[in-house]
Amino acid sequence: MITRIHASDDSRRSIGRGEFVALMAAVMSLGALAIDAMLPALDEIAGSYGVTDPNRRQLVVGIYLLATGVGCLVPGSFADRFGRRRVLWVSFAAYVGFSIACAFAPSFDMLLVLRALQGFATAGLGVLPAAIIRDRFEGDAMARLMSTIFIVFMVVPVLAPSLGQAVLGFATWPWVFIAMAAIASVVWVWAFRRLPETLDPMDRQPIDLKTVFHNLPLTLTTRTASGYVIGSSLTFGALFGYINSAQQLIGEHFDADEYFPLIFGMTASTLAVSSFANSRIVERFGARRVSHTALCTFIAIAGMQVYAALFQPGSLAWFVPLMAGNLCLLGFMGANFGSIAMQPFEHTAGSASSAQGFIRMGGAALIGIGIGQIYDGTAKPIAFALFGCSLACLLLVLFSERGKLFRRPGQARRYLAMHEGL
Repeated sequence: MITRIHASDDSRRSIGRGEFVALMAAVMSLGALAIDAMLPALDEIAGSYGVTDPNRRQLVVGIYLLATGVGCLVPGSFADRFGRRRVLWVSFAAYVGFSIACAFAPSFDMLLVLRALQGFATAGLGVLPAAIIRDRFEGDAMARLMSTIFIVFMVVPVLAPSLGQAVLGFATWPWVFIAMAAIASVVWVWAFRRLPETLDPMDRQPIDLKTVFHNLPLTLTTRTASGYVIGSSLTFGALFGYINSAQQLIGEHFDADEYFPLIFGMTASTLAVSSFANSRIVERFGARRVSHTALCTFIAIAGMQVYAALFQPGSLAWFVPLMAGNLCLLGFMGANFGSIAMQPFEHTAGSASSAQGFIRMGGAALIGIGIGQIYDGTAKPIAFALFGCSLACLLLVLFSERGKLFRRPGQARRYLAMHEGL
């Protein structure tokens, strides 16, 4: 139990486990809010700017995701030098400022530019929580805590479309951005008052090009991490493809536009359920056993998605349970994959989190944009993407694990130690 998390330069701050979990989840969820709250407003945004290409409106989400992925390279190195808190404040300020700027964008192209700047400048809100957690935890304990945080975090994707829909019920789409700025301001004040500095002064790293560019190839060349990072980008890329095209897919293909927030929230809520379950079992069975089992099951359900898209093309009764199943299984994969990939980087957690976030988010965003842009009015693109990406992810995990799945944590460490340097 966390009874006190003390700052390296401010011993007056303390925070309990429950508040720490809630705060980290709130910080991480601002990125999800910037994505999912937009979904009900995409039609109105496109209409107000005269955008006629239905797939182009997806870029309001896709560009933000891609810029966030690129931005992940920056905050970790600064956080390893100046501490976690200072970099978080810059990210909060950018989130609030660019949200307000987006509300007053004079054109659709300018809105996309502002969304790109917002995603790039606020990447720290997604990167730094992992580094903060890694400062204090490791191994399956870290995976359990990240799963617990993910439970709280997942409340936002469930509720954000309803928030956007509620705002549109009494105001125009710019007020969705104003609401985002207001919520981020509240979290900013909370973090400023309660979050201590977690970086050990002995682990401070200099900022130079050698340090910045060393950690990216290191992530890719560290075998125990690379397969999990790239594999995550593939599976979450398929998820981003679903998010990008969800409003069109559910509202137009399945003709359920008025139920979009409910259906999207219902499928997304399964992530919270699985994250809760993961937090209860991961220390008993190990992050590898749990995530490998989830990945194999994900592939089977994705195969059923392909069947449904081809032979039950207009059936929500097929699509919703299968999509919910895929999202549920991501809850057993995301936090566990992330904690496994972070284990080799104890003393450079900030830079490693940035490098991994860049690969994971940048790759996933590109894949998601590609899937969204080939949306053809059916569920086939997302179904084939889920199946293909999950199969490729399995191959990458097998690479990291040298062909051995389902090992317990101790077995994995001994096996990898024996093969160190091969």
